[in-house]
Amino acid sequence: MRSVRRRWSAAVVLSVALSCGLLIAGCGGDTIAASEPDEEVFLQAAAARGPDPYTESTARAITSPAPQPPAAGGGDTRLKGQTLRTLSGSTPGLYGGIQSIGNCDAARQTTLLHADTAKARSWARGAGISPTALPGFMSELTPVVLRADTRVTSHGYRGGAAARYQAVLQAGTAVLVDRQGTPRVRCACGNPLRPPIAAKGAVVHKGRAWAGYEPDRVVVVKPAAQTIASLVIVDVVSSTWIDRKTGSDGESDKSPEVLPPVTPDDIYTYPPVPDPSESASEAEPDDPTASDEGTLPDGPTPTDCPPVPDTLDQVTPAQPSLCPDQQPSEPDELPSELLPPPVDPDVPPEDVPSDPESPVEQLVAPDTFTG
Repeated sequence: MRSVRRRWSAAVVLSVALSCGLLIAGCGGDTIAASEPDEEVFLQAAAARGPDPYTESTARAITSPAPQPPAAGGGDTRLKGQTLRTLSGSTPGLYGGIQSIGNCDAARQTTLLHADTAKARSWARGAGISPTALPGFMSELTPVVLRADTRVTSHGYRGGAAARYQAVLQAGTAVLVDRQGTPRVRCACGNPLRPPIAAKGAVVHKGRAWAGYEPDRVVVVKPAAQTIASLVIVDVVSSTWIDRKTGSDGESDKSPEVLPPVTPDDIYTYPPVPDPSESASEAEPDDPTASDEGTLPDGPTPTDCPPVPDTLDQVTPAQPSLCPDQQPSEPDELPSELLPPPVDPDVPPEDVPSDPESPVEQLVAPDTFTG
């Protein structure tokens, strides 16, 4: 009898243990999803030094249209992951400046960093370069100003090391960009910059927003597919085009040999980035292009052109038309080279090298960055 009771007790204990295990397993997924930490994104006005500056400001005092001051009030704002426009660093009109004048003193920035060996070493780590490469790296940077509020990864000097944080830099901020058109130094504080990192949790904006700031109008700059000999920027005084040689201080500025077939303001007049859920709900039930994930249909009909890809990175400019005048025999499925590649939200997609004589191809449909 005692043996039977012992076996019954053991069965009860095992049953309770299994029940607890199932409860824990059943809640585990929600717990993991809810445990993603919020990502703080600091709003930094153009003239503000910001937290933990590496150096004093090296931005030059230049008479130009003043950026909008921070709006009154403000405070922390918690948002879900955002979809931001991604533009190549070679995009004409992405940056601005003044003819023949550099808005940031790269040589002085180098001198200030070399005045403190430990600080220079941590700065190089933040920038992702070797400390010995710092002088050469700085000599290749080009001074420009941002023409749109721009998301970046910044690094402040804290506790003798580079402290990484996400930031949005206000339009009008003086920066130094590299030969792929990527912002690398914020001149107001000397902090090294790198491309942004996508947030896994909610985005919490810290600091005061400036007048005109709209989170969905922030842009992300991704490195150009190849090194750039010159940047086509906008003169912020005369609203004309400037061809600025990369690595120069503006002393060799000239008018571009081939003017972009758009006005400088056309760079930022895209329609809003569509919400995939809204697009799916607004589509007709019989519309073959309606899809929650934005995928292409199984194949084009004999009389219709296939849908245009979301970004120009998915096709090459020289690709022949898919709708000839005479009806050809169509394959059952789209060729693999027309299908969009898988997207990793943490890694911006690669650029397809474009013809240098046609720099405005990327103005039609920018990529997006989620986070």
